[in-house]
Amino acid sequence: MRKSNILFIFFFISAVSCLPAQDVEHSFLTAEEVITSLYNLVTFDAGTTPDWDRVRSLFLPEAVVVLRTSRESTSVFSVEGFVDDFIQFIERAEAEKTGFREEIISMKPMIFGDMADIWVLYEASIPGSQRPPQQGVDFFSLIKKEGQWVIVSVTNEIPTSERPVPEIF
Repeated sequence: MRKSNILFIFFFISAVSCLPAQDVEHSFLTAEEVITSLYNLVTFDAGTTPDWDRVRSLFLPEAVVVLRTSRESTSVFSVEGFVDDFIQFIERAEAEKTGFREEIISMKPMIFGDMADIWVLYEASIPGSQRPPQQGVDFFSLIKKEGQWVIVSVTNEIPTSERPVPEIF
């Protein structure tokens, strides 16, 4: 082998080994796997909390998150605002003592080229809580940027008797 080939291989291996593990792992995810990863990351057992850096890595830094915050209102967050709001929820609900579950019931993707829209019907609960699990509907838009699917936006709605779960599910 020529010396230049050996040097190239050495520098290539060195460069790849310096990449953060989450970026290498994330680059192989499909759009659906990115969304599944998000729900898995925000689901946690008692005594633990989510890996917020991994959560952030699934989003475009400029992403927008719009969540239903009461029967009549929604709130618009940046990714950092979404993470901060989730941390405050965990503290208010004392979920670090019980854990938290947010599980996908159904996912309906539409993928075209480097863009994807994904509807998700999920169920959220705090283990041991007297409150029954709460269903919700999330709508995600993603793009493929530099070979990785990333979340561009999330909108959220909570089904009610006047606003039932959409027929798509």
